[in-house]
Amino acid sequence: MSLARHIDPDELVEKVRGMHMREASRHHTSTNAGTTSITPYSTRYASKEEIPKFRIGQDGAPADAVHQMIKDELDLDGIPNLNLASFVATYMEENARKLVIENISKNMSDADEYPAMMQIHARCVSILAHLWAVQKGEKAIGSATTGSSEAIHLGGLAMKRRWQEKRMKEGKDTSKPNILMGANAQVALEKFARYFEVEARILPVSETSNYRLDPELVKQNIDENTIGVFVILGSTYTGHYEPVEEISNILDAYEKETGVDIPIHVDGASGAFVAPFTYAKAGGTKWNFELPRVKSINTSGHKFGLVYAGVGWIIWRDESYLPKHLVFELHYLGGTEESYTLNFSRPGSQIIAQYYNLVHLGFNGYRNIMENCMSNARLLSKCLEATGWYTCVSDIHRKKGQHVFEGISATVFRKDNETSADYNAGLPVVAFRFSDEFKKEFPHMKQVDVSNLMRAKQYIIPNYPLPPDTEKVEILRVVVRESMSIDLLDRLITDLCQTTQNLIDNDKGDLSILSKTRNTTAEKMHSSTGEQVDHQGQGKGGKRPMSDGVHRTVC
Repeated sequence: MSLARHIDPDELVEKVRGMHMREASRHHTSTNAGTTSITPYSTRYASKEEIPKFRIGQDGAPADAVHQMIKDELDLDGIPNLNLASFVATYMEENARKLVIENISKNMSDADEYPAMMQIHARCVSILAHLWAVQKGEKAIGSATTGSSEAIHLGGLAMKRRWQEKRMKEGKDTSKPNILMGANAQVALEKFARYFEVEARILPVSETSNYRLDPELVKQNIDENTIGVFVILGSTYTGHYEPVEEISNILDAYEKETGVDIPIHVDGASGAFVAPFTYAKAGGTKWNFELPRVKSINTSGHKFGLVYAGVGWIIWRDESYLPKHLVFELHYLGGTEESYTLNFSRPGSQIIAQYYNLVHLGFNGYRNIMENCMSNARLLSKCLEATGWYTCVSDIHRKKGQHVFEGISATVFRKDNETSADYNAGLPVVAFRFSDEFKKEFPHMKQVDVSNLMRAKQYIIPNYPLPPDTEKVEILRVVVRESMSIDLLDRLITDLCQTTQNLIDNDKGDLSILSKTRNTTAEKMHSSTGEQVDHQGQGKGGKRPMSDGVHRTVC
């Protein structure tokens, strides 16, 4: 066999381009950037000259050519509707999109210039506060954010400042604040702790705790320096809701015993727009401002709020829980406003789209959409388990109170006119893995190959380890969003089954090459410092092991 050497594609293209450009220069005397053309592909940028990438060009380029070249490059992206990894909305109604385009130049920081938009912002805050059961006599306060990450940081900062003020008033030390969260937390929660110098007490999760925050571990890890507990309404790993009311009861008992008052912030990035509308709610327990210990809640309008990326929300049950020290009074562009955000200038159009959805859909419209999502997620889950090849780690398809797969021979639960209330509560997320029987029969087969082969069909279905202490279990995950129609779901089930069958039929083939692809472009080499170790597969690269703390998962 002949020897072969690695080829650097960027170096190869540059070398060949140089030869091509020298030849072309003999025939093209005009290189004026303003040269007109019949179509974008008849300009010199189609083959004779590259549009500048890393330095601004001396001259400009024709608008239609630039537009076409960028559009063509973006064709290499995945199809948003087939990105089943993401919670973020990829569909909005035409009228909502029109409102976004019509208001895309409006800046949320210019309150005096855009009073109508600010009134819409205030209405959204009020609607969400009532949706989350703000209590009579309380004056809820809140703000739009760029997403749940910013909202979580604001909620955490408010808890830290209240704890500091109380401790200083009592003459106690304020140098060792800590906050509790499960190892299943999205990375934004750990970012808060690291960026704002709070000890993150990241508590292990297990199959017994349904891969979510374990109330017993909360009880063991709180103390007088605990500024609060992050409780997640919808884990990004498996979709499980964490038991907010149970944790609240533990904190109530702790305060009764010690006098230490520890608040809860609910991270409802996804669940705070799902639980209020589904018949299942949060599984029969309280999770929102009905619980006095819940002081603040965040959500992502751009997830199940059904708005394109760029809007989140943070609401405090009463203005007394937002320390005045953190609120800025801004005198800007002719007006005065109070501000509590990490960003200043930010788009206002998504807030308008959020209001459109709230008014247009109403409670019943949102309920219909969320129930449809739950129904489709249940169907996908049941079909996967019916193959015998897969077991679901998520359990929204199992009868309420049943959390363990009883085997392929067990009767599949269903009833006429069923709703999500007949099943376990959670997000419309399907987290699944190879069944134990499948792994025994095909021990060499890798789950990541399913993800890679489905990617070849343009589906994006991630395969990644569960949180620390459970990372030996890898899962595939599908987020069932509004745009997952029954027709697309039927095709997805067919393709998953066909792909798995193909793996079985070709089980002796070496598919390791599928997980060894590398992005060797100049952009990748100079942007991300993350590493992908070839032999470890998805979710196992990088410089920092899972055991070190919370990692991104897929959001």
